[in-house]
Amino acid sequence: MKIEVVKATQQQKSVLCNLMELYQYDLSEIEAKDVDTCGLFGYRYLDYYWTDSERHPFLVKVDDKLAGFVLINQHTYLYRDNDTRSIAEFFILRRYRSQGIGKQVATHIFDQFPGSWEVRQTAFNLGAQAFWSKVISQYTNRAFEEVFLNDHRWHGPIKTFDNSEKLLT
Repeated sequence: MKIEVVKATQQQKSVLCNLMELYQYDLSEIEAKDVDTCGLFGYRYLDYYWTDSERHPFLVKVDDKLAGFVLINQHTYLYRDNDTRSIAEFFILRRYRSQGIGKQVATHIFDQFPGSWEVRQTAFNLGAQAFWSKVISQYTNRAFEEVFLNDHRWHGPIKTFDNSEKLLT
């Protein structure tokens, strides 16, 4: 199985937009989110991934077929450091889940961006919490911290780690 994580181009924005609808459909069961009058969830930040240098859109392919996406930004809740990265959105199509693909994709993304990381999950997304706990624990050899934030900005666990030293060795 060939897994690729490729930077999404401006021409692929509509592809990412379509995948975002599937992602938000999955989350709608957990987050009780409704579609708009056109039948779409929408994602108001998507355009910024091609205009803001601190944001990075990636498509995930498995054997040359679209399998998901990852959006990286520097919007953090715990760190005040402007260099801290965050997984803004992470989606693997159901067909490709539970095969280790998500773990490989996350590892690839972390390795591409050495430094401090925040990875958030909403309080009700137990599947995401289990996934990220396992992936980050293995990636960092359990050298991460977790804080449960409950304020007007976020409600749920935030895992933090720094992979700078890991990537130097």
